[in-house]
Amino acid sequence: MSPAANVQKIASFIWGIADDVLRDLYVRGKYRDVILPFTVLRRLDAVLEPTKQNVMDLKKILDDAGIIEQDQALRQEAGQAFWNTSPFTMRELRGRSSQARLQQDFMAYLDGFSPNVQRIIDNFEVRQQIPKLAKADALGALIEKFLDPAINLSPEGLDNHAMGTVFEELVRRFNEANNEEAGEHWTPRDAVRLMTRLIFDPIADQIPDGTYTLYDGAMGTGGMLTVAEETLQGLAEKSGKRIVTNLFGQEINAETYAIAVADLLLKGEGANADGLVGGPEYSTLSNDAYQGKSFDFMLSNPPYGKSWATDQQRMGGKKEIIDPRFIVDHDGDPEFSLITRSSDGQLLFLASMVSKMKKNSPLGSRIAVVHNGSSLFTGDAGQGESNIRRYIIENDWLEAIIALPLNMFYNTPIATYVWVLTNRKPEHRKGKVQLIDATEWYTPLRKNLGNKNRELGPDDIERIVRTFLDFEDAGDDGDRSKVFVNAEFGYSKVQVERPLRLAGLDPNTIYSTAQVNKLLKDGAKRDPSAAPVVTKVHPKGTEPDPFVGLFEIQFRGTAHVVSFASDSQLRDNEQVPLLEPGGECRDAIEAFIRREVLPYAPDAWVDESKTKIGYEISFTKHFYKPTPLRTLDEIRADIRALEAESDNLIAEIAH
Repeated sequence: MSPAANVQKIASFIWGIADDVLRDLYVRGKYRDVILPFTVLRRLDAVLEPTKQNVMDLKKILDDAGIIEQDQALRQEAGQAFWNTSPFTMRELRGRSSQARLQQDFMAYLDGFSPNVQRIIDNFEVRQQIPKLAKADALGALIEKFLDPAINLSPEGLDNHAMGTVFEELVRRFNEANNEEAGEHWTPRDAVRLMTRLIFDPIADQIPDGTYTLYDGAMGTGGMLTVAEETLQGLAEKSGKRIVTNLFGQEINAETYAIAVADLLLKGEGANADGLVGGPEYSTLSNDAYQGKSFDFMLSNPPYGKSWATDQQRMGGKKEIIDPRFIVDHDGDPEFSLITRSSDGQLLFLASMVSKMKKNSPLGSRIAVVHNGSSLFTGDAGQGESNIRRYIIENDWLEAIIALPLNMFYNTPIATYVWVLTNRKPEHRKGKVQLIDATEWYTPLRKNLGNKNRELGPDDIERIVRTFLDFEDAGDDGDRSKVFVNAEFGYSKVQVERPLRLAGLDPNTIYSTAQVNKLLKDGAKRDPSAAPVVTKVHPKGTEPDPFVGLFEIQFRGTAHVVSFASDSQLRDNEQVPLLEPGGECRDAIEAFIRREVLPYAPDAWVDESKTKIGYEISFTKHFYKPTPLRTLDEIRADIRALEAESDNLIAEIAH
């Protein structure tokens, strides 16, 4: 039997255990709570069997010597990154005739595992399942099934890679059977393969021998990290390079964190399993497990549209957050805020990744992250979302954004986008951003998986990667790839004021803000024909500049430069593109206001203190293709056809 066929056979056998043993005990959606941890435990049990006695002997020696730190010594004796010092193995446990004794001994068996396996057991909540299984007489049946000669989960039956594949296949099946939650923790492998290609292919021939770090701050079951690791190792093998990969990830969901750790242990990657952290206390936004650490490659699919209000409270509230990932020094502002609205924290994950880019290595860092469409445009100028886009684009870290096909993910049909960033742009990409519309490049699935009815086949991935690498020479796909200078996405949000005009006021009196507010509160009527309300008379020598609200008028019989009260009801905001041509004006803003505003409101001025820079990215604007209108002849033909049809119907009714 081929290795692939053997993997499928074993995965199918284990998948069937759920129906055989758990059908009347658990609802179908909860089968995974038992099957996944038992698969892990049986594999670890089989791996440890040859050195079991040696480990138990060493444990006694260490205990007698009063040595507390025993983990490394026991790992070395076991020849693995984990161990078990209980007197039991699964084979010994299956002979128990008493369910009470089996439950007691199985608990002791669990207690004997090393701390890293305890993390898996605790996060899977295995101990909570045992009384239920024992009471239903299902614990012994489960152990029997996993010891069945039809499947051999020992290293002789399956090497580490094959065992990891079996486990991932089980995870995939459970996720697909429970589509509602699949998308929360599991990014489709086709999307992950594309992301890994986008971060590795551009520098594949530049990667020297050495150690590389990979990071995912919303790692789910760890699929992105393992696929990225396989891709990087594959590239190194092709080019004859010798590299070591260290994985780091953080995940708030306990079960998915346990799956990620288990997957690495099953693949024989104990050191990488030690690099992962997770559980409810490890929210990436409020509890950064890798503070001050930087990474070579980062991939992530953070939750979108999910509130981070709880994290915000843990961090002291929005105004008290001082985390250097989210309060940065930019454009002369040492407290430039990247803090987004509490209703959606997806872009904060990107800000966190950006803070972990390597600054002193030749290749710097490369990032691929999936976001939904709101990340492109939500947030007004000066707000967190816009500031994150501004911070990234003005630092020239954004290489490209790729629009993926709809219906790519399991629990949502919405539009998704892959952002590609680096702090080592090649010369030809500097100062530019590439947008790729890959929404029509997909392969239909024969069977829907929840909302997912499309995938990126190998040819689709190749097409996207080729278009990305071709950059401005996209050839036949040039209409789907467009390159812009960074400033194309920026704008100035300008506050335009108009003077307040109130009926019956003395035009030669200066009114304070408090007086103006009281007049309005007391019911003073606005009058477009009245003189503007003066709030300040400037010292002699002040140059008039109506554009910024410094008007020269006759005040008390003499020419003075004054400021008027602004009318909040007439206040407006204009978005002025950063690339707006200034012409003969002092800047782009003045050119825009003189062309678009002053011809219709000659008394308007700009409050320069309120001007803010914003950034947004509109795929619709750059890739929209209007549908041609039908010709009059086509419309007439349709009308005649409808008339003929209605005449026939009337004739039938008449008969």
